[in-house]
Amino acid sequence: MLGLMSGTSLDGVDIACCTFQLKSSRWQFKIEKAVTIPYTTSWMNKLSSAHLLPGEQLFELHSAYGTYLGERCKKFMELYGIRQVDFIASHGHTIFHQPHKRFTFQLGDLYTLHAASGKPVVGDFRSLDVALGGQGAPLVPLGDQLLFQEYDVCLNLGGIANVSQQVKGKRTAFDVCFANMGLNYLASKAGNVYDENGKMASDGELNSRMLSDLSKVYAKIKAGRPSLGREFFEQKIIPILDREEISLPDRLHTFTESIATEIAASFQYSKKRITVLCTGGGAFNAYLLYRMLEHCGDRADLVVPDADVVKFKEALVFAFLGIRRVRSEINCLKSVTRASRDSSSGVLVGF
Repeated sequence: MLGLMSGTSLDGVDIACCTFQLKSSRWQFKIEKAVTIPYTTSWMNKLSSAHLLPGEQLFELHSAYGTYLGERCKKFMELYGIRQVDFIASHGHTIFHQPHKRFTFQLGDLYTLHAASGKPVVGDFRSLDVALGGQGAPLVPLGDQLLFQEYDVCLNLGGIANVSQQVKGKRTAFDVCFANMGLNYLASKAGNVYDENGKMASDGELNSRMLSDLSKVYAKIKAGRPSLGREFFEQKIIPILDREEISLPDRLHTFTESIATEIAASFQYSKKRITVLCTGGGAFNAYLLYRMLEHCGDRADLVVPDADVVKFKEALVFAFLGIRRVRSEINCLKSVTRASRDSSSGVLVGF
């Protein structure tokens, strides 16, 4: 099956062709082939401004983006000679995420995706959980629990950093802070897509007031641990990042330090060193990992796996969540989202 993921950092669509086997009550997986298809400038502009569209234009884009995803999947299968695909599991691209108002919306119509690809589709993984009073996020922790159980903590360093770990026999997970969303936003001010290896950040100096203000923003939400989204980023984080009186390298340095501080403080430590699986684009940021190690000290080992797992773990897990949905098995945990019950979430099209 194919797993599709488009994250908040807007770097492109991840497509992963994955196979799964259940052996001796344990799931095994293999990423057969995976690519990231970068967004054109046109698609980046459309997706980044979609939340501003009036209703009719938003639904037009919803249909068009579903077709776009389906066409990309079809070309991917043709290019790599992939003949058998049971289904496509699509996360879509999050435009609105306001669980406190009981709604979330991922762009990418499942019906046009099905029509363009010619394959059955599973998608809309978040809405049922939100309707059940949950945050609708994070959803990856079930995959962490069943596919990566050898690690104490699974850390995703994407547009938003989130952690997943076993605590007293239950899977817990939450969004920690903004990561690549903020780093890429600042890098764009220098005309760059991202700050490669954190080079600009490492050249800067700490601005203690900026760090304190970021800490205050996160301190206010730690008790409830809500899922984070674009709306919160624009309202609370961008005004801090836009302080032009602070040099750009200093802002990158300070924001990196904020990420490392918040993440290190989020882990459940034990008497022995914990192992932390690091995936997502931020796992390639050498300076960020260095700062995280400094804050964790001798309490944790950070493990960066094979590059395909780093880059495509979320697409892999959404393919797995699709399997769980097709099998009518739980794929969304109330211990993670705080919904009223566990659920088998997702809409099936073309089965």
